[in-house]
Amino acid sequence: MAATGVSEVDPSGSRIGRYRWVIVGLLFAATAINYVDRQMIAVLKPDLAIELKWSEKDYSDIVFYFQLAYAIGYLGFGKIVDAIGARFGYAIAVVIWTIAHVAHGGVHSVTQFAMARFGLGIGESGNFPAGVKAVADWFPAKERAFAIGLFNAGSNVGAILTPLLIWAMVPAIGWRMTFVVTGIFGVAWLIAWLVIFRDSPRGNPKVGGAELAHITQDPADPVVKPKGLWTKLLLLPETWAFALGKFFIDPIWWFYLFWLPSYLGKQYHLNLTSWATPAGALALAAIYLISDAGSVAGGWTSGRFMKAGMTVNKARKLTMLIAALFVLPVMFVTQLDNLWVSVAIIGVAAAAHQAFSATLYTLPSDLVPRYAVGSVIGIGGTLGAVGGMVFTTYIGQVLTALGSYTPLFIAAGAAYFLALLSIHLLSPKLARTDVK
Repeated sequence: MAATGVSEVDPSGSRIGRYRWVIVGLLFAATAINYVDRQMIAVLKPDLAIELKWSEKDYSDIVFYFQLAYAIGYLGFGKIVDAIGARFGYAIAVVIWTIAHVAHGGVHSVTQFAMARFGLGIGESGNFPAGVKAVADWFPAKERAFAIGLFNAGSNVGAILTPLLIWAMVPAIGWRMTFVVTGIFGVAWLIAWLVIFRDSPRGNPKVGGAELAHITQDPADPVVKPKGLWTKLLLLPETWAFALGKFFIDPIWWFYLFWLPSYLGKQYHLNLTSWATPAGALALAAIYLISDAGSVAGGWTSGRFMKAGMTVNKARKLTMLIAALFVLPVMFVTQLDNLWVSVAIIGVAAAAHQAFSATLYTLPSDLVPRYAVGSVIGIGGTLGAVGGMVFTTYIGQVLTALGSYTPLFIAAGAAYFLALLSIHLLSPKLARTDVK
C-alpha cells in the first residue's frame, strides 16, 4: 500500500507507476505560487493603508475588483481549458498573473492597485479549472478527490509562506521589490510545466502500461461534444449544485485570505512586517499550516469512505457534513482574548474549509463527462467569485459602520451548511449525466 492510500499494484500483479503524482506535484507548486501572489496585499494591508492612506472601503474596493476579474476569468478559462487543454491553458494563466503580480511593485494609487489586482484576478482564475482538468485527465475517479486535495493543499502552503516571505523580505528590500522578486517563482514554474506536462497520459514514455490502464479504468466518456454545451450545462441542476456550493463557501475563504491579517493585527496588536515582532507572521503561518491538513484529509476521507463501500453520493456528502461541523466554533472566535487559542480555532475552521472545498471540486468530474469538467468548474468559480464580491461589499460596510468582525465570523460558521443543503437539494443522488 502506497502513501497515497491506494494500491500501487494492479489486479494482474504488475506494479503501477507513479508519474501521475509528479503532475500533482506541479499542480501543488502552481497553487502555492498562486496564493503567495494573491495574499501578499492582505499581509501588507496595515502598512499600505498607512502609506497610501487607504480606508476600509478603499481596500474592499481593491479586493472587489480582483474578485470581479476572477469571476470573468474563471468563466473564460473554463472554456479555454476545455478547448485547448490544461497544458497551454495553464501556461496562459500563469503568464497573465505573473505579469500582473510584478506590476504591483510600480503602482501608487487605489485605482492603480485595483487595475493590477484586476489583471491578477484574470490570470489566477485559470489555476483551478486547469488543475482539476489535469486531474480528470490523469486520474481515475477513485483517486481524484485525493489528488485534488493534494494540489489544493498548495493554497495553504502559499498562505503559510506569504507572511514569512514578507516578514523576511520587506524590511530588507521594501514592499515594491518584494512583488518583483516573488514574480520569479511563476517564471520558473512555467518552464517546468511546459517541459514536463502533456494533456494526455497516452503515448507518454514516462507512463507505463500498468499506470495507463489504472488511469483509464473508468468507462470512456463520449468523444463528440453535444452542440450548445454551455446552454445545456446551465440548464443542468448538477451544474448549479456545484456552483451554489462555491457561491456559499468561496466568500469565506476570501475573507480569511484578505482580512485575517488585519483582524489579527487589530485584535492582538500585531505587526506582520516587523523583524522585531515575528509573532504576527508566525500566527498567520500557523493558521494555514493547520489548514493544510484539511485539504488532504478531505480528499482522503471521501476516497476512504468509497473504498469502504459507500456510494459516491454518501461519501462526498458525509465528508462535507463533517467539515461543516468542524467550522462551527469559529462563530465565537471574536469573544476570545488569547491569540493562540484563536489561531487554533481559525486554523481548524480553515482546515475544514479546505476539506469541504477539495471534496466539492471533485463533483464536476463525478457528475459530467470529462469534456465538460472545465466548463462546469468555470461556471462554479464564477458564481463563487460573485458570492465573494457580495460578501466583500458587506465586509466593507460592516467594518466601516461597526468596526466589528463578529457578524463576519458568524457568517463564516453558517455558510457550509447552506452550501451542503443546496448541493443535496439540487443533486440528491449525485447521479452522473451525459449532458444530452
